[in-house]
Amino acid sequence: MNELERWQQHNDAYLAAALHWLRLKLLSQGDAPTPAPQPALPARRPSWLARLRHCGKRRLGLSFSQELVPPAPTQPPVTPGELARARQAMERAEQQDPPPALIQLGQRLGLSRFERELLLLCAAMELDPQAARICARAQGNAQQAYPSFSLALSLFDNPAWESLSPQRPLRHWALIEINQPGAQPLTSSALRADERIVNFIKGLNRLDERLTALLTPLQPLEPAAAVLAPSQMAAAERICQLLCQSRGEGPPLVQLLGVDPLSQQQVAQQVAGDLGLLPYRLPVAQLPAQAAELETLMRLWQRESLLLPLALLLDSHDSDAAMASGQGASGQGAALERFLARAGGVLLLCSRERRPNPGRASESVEVGKPTPQEQRQLWAAQLGQGAEQSPGQLAGQFDLNGSAIRALANRALASGPGELTLAERLWAECVAHSRPHLDQLAQRLPLKAGWGDLVLPEQEERLLRQIAEQVRLRHRVYVDGGFAERMNRGLGISALFAGESGTGKTMAAEAIARELGLDLYRIDLSAVVNKYIGETEKNLRRLFDAAENGGAILFFDEADALFGKRSEVKDSHDRYANIEINYLLQRLEAYRGLAILATNMRQALDEAFVRRLRFIVSFSFPTAEDRQRMWERVFPPQTHTAGLNVERLARLSLTGANIHNVAMNAAFLAAQADTPVTMPLVLEAARAEYRKLNRPINEAEFRWREPAAASR
Repeated sequence: MNELERWQQHNDAYLAAALHWLRLKLLSQGDAPTPAPQPALPARRPSWLARLRHCGKRRLGLSFSQELVPPAPTQPPVTPGELARARQAMERAEQQDPPPALIQLGQRLGLSRFERELLLLCAAMELDPQAARICARAQGNAQQAYPSFSLALSLFDNPAWESLSPQRPLRHWALIEINQPGAQPLTSSALRADERIVNFIKGLNRLDERLTALLTPLQPLEPAAAVLAPSQMAAAERICQLLCQSRGEGPPLVQLLGVDPLSQQQVAQQVAGDLGLLPYRLPVAQLPAQAAELETLMRLWQRESLLLPLALLLDSHDSDAAMASGQGASGQGAALERFLARAGGVLLLCSRERRPNPGRASESVEVGKPTPQEQRQLWAAQLGQGAEQSPGQLAGQFDLNGSAIRALANRALASGPGELTLAERLWAECVAHSRPHLDQLAQRLPLKAGWGDLVLPEQEERLLRQIAEQVRLRHRVYVDGGFAERMNRGLGISALFAGESGTGKTMAAEAIARELGLDLYRIDLSAVVNKYIGETEKNLRRLFDAAENGGAILFFDEADALFGKRSEVKDSHDRYANIEINYLLQRLEAYRGLAILATNMRQALDEAFVRRLRFIVSFSFPTAEDRQRMWERVFPPQTHTAGLNVERLARLSLTGANIHNVAMNAAFLAAQADTPVTMPLVLEAARAEYRKLNRPINEAEFRWREPAAASR
C-alpha cells in the first residue's frame, strides 16, 4: 500500500468519526423539550372522501386522527459521556500525519474551529443519508431539512457571529452556498457546501470544473535538456530562485519577456516541473471583462492555488497583437491589471514588454529563442555530420526556436529523395515556416526575375551580387567572426535602390530574393501610414517583428514617403512626424534581416538613413547599349516576331519598364491583327507610350519602311 492509499484510509476513518460525532450532536439537540402544543383550529366538516376513509378506519379499529404509517422509532437520548467519547475519537483521528483533508482545508484557508464544524455540517448533507432528517428533527421543523447558520450557532461550541461575514473564509472562498429567497433572514436560510469542497474533504483533489473551460493544462518537460537550450535553462533556474526566495505576502509576479510565446511556455513548464507544480495556461484574451465574473474567476483561482500546487501562465501575446493592430484591447488590459493585482499564487506573465505597475511585487526575466550558436548546434545535432546544408547557414538566416528546428529537420529528412535535394527541402521548409503574417501590411511578390533578366552597368550588378553574398555568409562574419558579441545593433543589411521610375529597382529586388530563396514582401504604405498619432509606429513594429524570423526580405517601394527628412518643429504635427521617423531609424538599425528601400527621390531621404544603409545602388537611365540588350530580351520565346530591328528600337529614349509596356502593347496589336509582332506595330505602341509620358514625338523616329520594299 502506497502513501496515498494509506492517507485515504485514514481520511475515511476521520470522516466516519466526525460524522458520527456530528450525528450525536444533532440528536442531542433534538432531545430538547418540545414546546407546548398550540390549540387546535376548529374542526371542519369532513368531505365525502374523508368520511369514506373514516369508515374504513373504523372497521380496522383506528380513530379518525390516526395514520396508516408506522410510528417513528424512538431514539434513546444521547448521554454526555457518549458525546464526549465520540469527540475524543474524532480528535484522535485528527492527529494523523499528514492531517485529514478537512483539517488541511482549515489550515490553508484560515478556518476557525467553529467554521470548520459548520462546513462539516454542510458537507454531511452529501456524505450522510440521514443528515437531512436529523437536521429537521434538531430544528423541530420537518420543512427545515437543511443546515443553517442559526442551527450551527446553537449546536457548536464557541460560536462566532463574524463567521457570517463575507470577509471570512466561508463566504470569501465560496466554501458554502446560501439560498436566501426573498426576505428570508440570513441565519435561517439553507446552506450548501460547494461541490469542489465536498470532493476535497472526501479526498478527491481535482481542479474546479468551472476553471477547466478556461485553463489549458501543460505537461512538465521530460527530459528538459532535450527541449530547452542552455540559455533557456539558465532563465528557468533564475525564475525558480526568484519564486523560492520570495518573502512576505507571497511569491512575486514573474514576467517572461520576449517575442516567442512557445519558448516562454516551455521555460514555464520547466519551472513548474522543478518546483513540483502543475502548470496551466490562460490566454489574457479569455479573461472576462465583467467585474463580477472576473472577481469570481480570481477567487476560484486563488482558492485552487491554495488547495493544489498550481502555476498559472498568463499569455498576453494575443492581447499585445490586438493592441498593435489597432483592434483595441483596453478591456483586456484593464481585466489583466485587476487580475494581477488581486489574484494570488504562482503567476507567470508572458509578454513582449514589461508591465511597469502590475499591482504587486514583480520580477522580470528575458526568455528568448536559442542564441545563434545554440541554434547552430541544434541544427548540427538534428542533421548529423553528413548534411548537405550548412547548420551555420541555416542558423544565420533563420531565427527559430528549438521545437521548430527539430520539427523542420525531421520533416525534411522524412520526406525522402525527390526532385529537391535535402538542402533545398530544408531551406524551403524554413522559408515556409518563417513566412510572416503580413497580409494587411505587405504583399508577397512572385519571384520571376533573375540575374539574367537584369540589364545594369557592371558596377551596379556587382553591388547587387555583393548584397546577396553578405546575406548568405553573414553567419560566418557575425557568429564565427565574433561581430555578434561586440554589437547589438546594425547586424542587419539594408540597401537603397535609387533611380528613376522604371529603371529596374523592383526587378533587382526580385533577383536577390530569388538568388537567396527567400520571400519578397513589398510594403503597402497605405496600410502602414496612419493619420492617428502612434498608429504608424504600431504598424511598423508589427511589420519588422513579423519579418524577424529571417524568411522574408522587406521591400519599401517609394521609400521617401516613410523615410523623408525631419523638419523643424513648428506645431504638434511636425513633432509627431519627426517621432515616426526617429522610431523608423531605430527600428531599421535593430532589424536583423535584409531591408531594401527604393526611391526615385534620393534627395528627399533623411541623411540619418544614409549612415544606416550598407549599400546604395544607383539605377541610372539606360544607355543605348543597355536599351538594345533590353529589346533583345523583352519578347518571350513563345511570341512570334518578324523583322524587328533592335538597333533602331534602342534609339527610343525609354526605360526598362517603358520598353516592357511597349512590347506588351505591340503583342496585343499583333494578336488583334493575327500577325507576328513587326516593326510597325512596335513603333505604333512606342508612339502611344510617348504620348502617355507626355513627350514630344518626332515622326521621323517612328517612320519605318521594310528593307525589301526600299530595295525595289
